[in-house]
Amino acid sequence: MSDWIFLLVTAAVAWHGLTWRDADGESDTVRLLFGAIALLFFFRVLLVDVLEVW
Repeated sequence: MSDWIFLLVTAAVAWHGLTWRDADGESDTVRLLFGAIALLFFFRVLLVDVLEVW
């Protein structure tokens, strides 16, 4: 159960970080960085802990 909660939270953080734009349409470097890190953690937990690919 905790894996699924972690996946939901990291997916939300990744989505927000990678799609956020300011009023001028520019991305923030820090949000992109943390979004990419969250996406890596999401795929790691999904593939290793939930789907047991590795």
